[in-house]
Amino acid sequence: MRPTDEALVSAARQAKEKAYAPYSHFSVGAAVDGDDGKVYTGCNVENGSYGLTSCAERNAVFAAVAAGCRKIHSVAVVADEDYTLPCGACRQVLAEFSAERIILTAKDGRYRVVKATELFPQPFSL
Repeated sequence: MRPTDEALVSAARQAKEKAYAPYSHFSVGAAVDGDDGKVYTGCNVENGSYGLTSCAERNAVFAAVAAGCRKIHSVAVVADEDYTLPCGACRQVLAEFSAERIILTAKDGRYRVVKATELFPQPFSL
């Protein structure tokens, strides 16, 4: 049984509270719905060498992969700004693991769902 969008948003909000963002002060949380029926979360982790920073979306997907999940259905993204979009690197990772839906949230609790192909219509593929 798939988690509801509300459950994914809630998990992403909880993950956002664990973010390590001492440089940007921009905390992000993400929750992915794995094809194995589990929810995996991640938060952004910044680094003084900015290129080594890791986004919440990728951390959530990588947690799923580390647990053996190879396909995700949806991802919820919660940030300090309304409807924050995944970066290009995250969009490619989401495409790699077959994400179909991206749930973008607002601070007041509203959210909207977009198809991953709307944000990244031509991902790299093998």
